[in-house]
Amino acid sequence: MRNGGVSYWWQQLGLPSPTDPLRGDATCDVAIVGGGLTGLWTAHYLREADPTLEVRVVEAEFAGFGASGRNGGWLSSELAGSARAYEQVAGADGVDRLRAALRGTVDEVVAIAAREGIEADIVRSGVLVVARSEAQRQRLGGELTAEQVSARIRVAGAVAGHFDPDCARVQPAKLVSGVARLVRERGVRVHEATRAVRIEPGAVVTEHGTLRAPVVLRCLEGFTAGLPGHRRDWLPMNSAMVVTEPLTAAQWAEVGWSGEELLGDEAHAYCYAQRTADGRIALGGRGVPYRFGSRTDVDGRTQEWTVQSLRSTLLSLFPSLAGIRLDHAWCGVLGVPRDWSASVAYDPATGLGHAGGYVGSGLTATNLAGRTLRDLVLGRDTDLTRLPWAGHRVRRWEPEPLRWAGVHALYRLYRAADRREDAGLGRTSRVARVANRVAGR
Repeated sequence: MRNGGVSYWWQQLGLPSPTDPLRGDATCDVAIVGGGLTGLWTAHYLREADPTLEVRVVEAEFAGFGASGRNGGWLSSELAGSARAYEQVAGADGVDRLRAALRGTVDEVVAIAAREGIEADIVRSGVLVVARSEAQRQRLGGELTAEQVSARIRVAGAVAGHFDPDCARVQPAKLVSGVARLVRERGVRVHEATRAVRIEPGAVVTEHGTLRAPVVLRCLEGFTAGLPGHRRDWLPMNSAMVVTEPLTAAQWAEVGWSGEELLGDEAHAYCYAQRTADGRIALGGRGVPYRFGSRTDVDGRTQEWTVQSLRSTLLSLFPSLAGIRLDHAWCGVLGVPRDWSASVAYDPATGLGHAGGYVGSGLTATNLAGRTLRDLVLGRDTDLTRLPWAGHRVRRWEPEPLRWAGVHALYRLYRAADRREDAGLGRTSRVARVANRVAGR
């Protein structure tokens, strides 16, 4: 089994060699820090709206190196954050508008991929979320019975389920590499192998020179904490994945997963999975949730404990796959604000803006954020700039060691709550409610 190498998705494509590093000082109209989907979509929509703008992207490794090329491949309409947090800003109507915008964004991404020839194994076949205990069933409130769940996918112990059609399977590295190609074709320079060491009004200071621009946008998601002055803005939460060897026809028939729908569960320490285009199961979840001092992984390598935990999760869902080989494991970080809710912001007075904090729901939200940043930068008053995440402010995370201790205690509580519910507790565990209060969710 390979551990690391960025992700299985990138290993399928082959790791790209970084190109066009910044050499010395330069100027442009808009400088974007971060070559993931947020930065790339923002560049795309800005150039589309105004082809005269000179837009440049600064990326420490290569475009899609971070979460954009490592995630679970759920192009989902799931809310990127807490409905309660958004409701405090814009009421229930604002939350409904954000949900509708995310649903429409699934269509937007699928349409752009089709129009621009981005081959990313996209299949819009929805997501099946299963409950495997009475407490999970109550939280899910799903419309599917155990028998109806089993007719789709035979998940061991499933008692209920919910099916959401507004979701598509994606091969993430293929998507982000396709978007990177698209922006380059539109005239955007993507300076790879160019690490930003400081952001300030009017400038991005890098290891190789300073890129000056009246507009500077920070699109670093989980890597935000690596910038001076931003260590406590968003917490880099670790998430990990494994992918199996290809399943045989008999194995697929045994698990009953004949379609291309995505699969998740309603546990507090939840999992997410897809049937890949090459006939494997890719499954992810939280391993060791956070590294002290907001450190991030090296080349996507994850801990052996995490690998074994994900194997146990896979076999608890599909006991018939006992003995199956895992071919690859990897991890990455996602950005988590203190209130677990994403934000998109731009200050015309300083020319500084940002987007992110998607708490694991970024594959769709990145596109919506890119369109929102476009409108904010261009000074447009639109439906997008009035969404409740526009200008959303949140307090910073606690300093160390409180941050490390709190996050690890949080996930110990969630796992304890799952164990109690799996043992037969007929309601959501009070332990989970305590964890939610600690988390600020």
